Amino acid sequence: MEQITAEDFQVIDNCLMIRLPAEIDHYGAGYICENADRYLLLEEVRNVVFDFENTRFMDSSGIGIIMGRYRKIACFGGRVYAIHVGKQIERILNLSGLNKIVEVL
Repeated sequence: MEQITAEDFQVIDNCLMIRLPAEIDHYGAGYICENADRYLLLEEVRNVVFDFENTRFMDSSGIGIIMGRYRKIACFGGRVYAIHVGKQIERILNLSGLNKIVEVL
């Protein structure tokens, strides 16, 4: 099973880009949160972009990852975006209500 690595986090201009793994579950959620939060604190990041290109499965841990980063970045007027969203992930975003706070590009 593919896991997320440090190379999956990249700051471009003022955006933190996070390339998510094929499966987002509680197993990797802690690593994703810790690294994302580190970038939010240490870099001049105003927006977070989650790249779902390889993601086929996401449970409530994934919802928590997105909500947590939204709460942190929104305090500073930042936004959260999702790119390369497949039908399954789009459905989860809609059912969870995340589509109201995450702009899908």
